[in-house]
Amino acid sequence: MTKIGRRAILGASAALPALAQPVSRPGRIVIGFPPGGSSDIVARLYAQRLSGLYAPSMIVDGRVGAAGRIAVEHIRDAERDGTAYLQTPASMLTLQPHIYPREVRYDALVDLIPVSTVCSFPFALIVPMAHPARDLAGFVAWARAQQGEVPFASPAAGAAPHFLGLILGQKIGVRFTHVPYRGAVPAIQDVIGNRLQMFIGVLGDVSPHHGTGVRMLAVSASARVPRYPDVPTFAELGHPEMSQEEWFGAALPAGTPAPVVQALFDAIRAVSVRPDMVEALGRLEFGNTTSASPAAFAAQIRAEREAWGPVVRSSGFTPE
Repeated sequence: MTKIGRRAILGASAALPALAQPVSRPGRIVIGFPPGGSSDIVARLYAQRLSGLYAPSMIVDGRVGAAGRIAVEHIRDAERDGTAYLQTPASMLTLQPHIYPREVRYDALVDLIPVSTVCSFPFALIVPMAHPARDLAGFVAWARAQQGEVPFASPAAGAAPHFLGLILGQKIGVRFTHVPYRGAVPAIQDVIGNRLQMFIGVLGDVSPHHGTGVRMLAVSASARVPRYPDVPTFAELGHPEMSQEEWFGAALPAGTPAPVVQALFDAIRAVSVRPDMVEALGRLEFGNTTSASPAAFAAQIRAEREAWGPVVRSSGFTPE
């Protein structure tokens, strides 16, 4: 994956009118999560800018359910004409096959054609403002002092934040019990309302509430986020196993003609480097990270999927 610099932004912006519109019918970006969360917001940013470039118009089509798997299966079975593509977090393609092998009825490299990543982002651990812990060490001490299991939540069962919570619990000797939510918004509201004591989710989803409704204790990025210099990374706090950045990626159904795949890739690359898109993603704490090619993206998915396998097995995780 590459983060594209200023020269590429200017060059790609100038080249936008030269791209031919490959899809003649209205198009859809299919996501597996409800409105208001980062998946929906990013899809809408792309839909606005791909309209008239990739297709006459683009809308976001939410196919919510089964922790995002319904959306993947919908694209697996969709027409092969490029009118609909999947936008999915990495975990749907790389982690869930290990966590839910019976429920996952697709293979990202067989049933789909990976096109490109569309952005990248870290995660954050948050607690309510009313929580007694003021930092991660305080939270660990609090969790160890609780009687029995400690509930925590993530945007969806089987996503990377779910598994990061289990990894942290294993590291500190606390049994965290996962509470699945249908997206980040309701979970964050429960943290704000002090009904939920721990949530791990996308930084861009939780950061607007930092210091008002919630307190961010750590981020999974490789370095502190410039906009939140007071929030340390997990790695600097002694938890390098929690260093994880994820991506949203685009994929088409297997069997989609190669020219359509290339056209979507070219359109995503062109849109991702537009100054207004870079700014919009930056406000969400997302990077405008895209793949070098569809083949490179497929190789990345294969490598990440293989890497998750031993991690899942060594954790002792069993499906809930």
